[in-house]
Amino acid sequence: MRLAVIPARGGSKGLPRKNILPLVGKPLIAWSIESAINSAMIDRVVVSTDDPEIAQVAEKFGAQVLMRPANLASDEATTISVLTHVAEQVPEATLFVVLQPTSPLRGKTLVDDCIKSYETGAFSNLATGYWCKFQEFGSHNNKPRQEIKGFFYDDGSVYILPRNLVEQGCWFGDNICRFITARRENYEIDDDIDFIILDSLIRNTNFREMK
Repeated sequence: MRLAVIPARGGSKGLPRKNILPLVGKPLIAWSIESAINSAMIDRVVVSTDDPEIAQVAEKFGAQVLMRPANLASDEATTISVLTHVAEQVPEATLFVVLQPTSPLRGKTLVDDCIKSYETGAFSNLATGYWCKFQEFGSHNNKPRQEIKGFFYDDGSVYILPRNLVEQGCWFGDNICRFITARRENYEIDDDIDFIILDSLIRNTNFREMK
């Protein structure tokens, strides 16, 4: 069974209550729930949270809720530890498709495209993202950007892990599928400025029709 997991704890120091703050008329977490529900390949959608208000919003938008213990709601708690808890609660799940609510902009077919790419290859896991060219200032002598190799940066939109990795407590394996996403799918929300940027992006582009 392919299980979509949306991790959403209540505490957020950078932007309080960010998972349920409104983004273009609906709570932030609703964007990820709708991406999972609209997928043709997801069998079940759960939100893992410690927060009753988030749970209420998640159920309103069609997700099932798994309440997590307090030790998995701290700043130190990792996503893989949350997935381990989910795996214990949903033993029939064989594939975990993680959608971070703070990366809300996904094209209509992104989730299904990721699942197809993962399942048609001999991959250990999958992560969406992009190749970035960031380097610390002073680490090179004004090297042209084209000469910088860069690295793959995961954008939080989609992660796919099989049960065996989750049960081992491993966030990735030795043969990662690096799924390149569109520039406008790369945005992550960490603070109020990010909210302003994404609100404008959605309102001023044809994002809703994006494939």
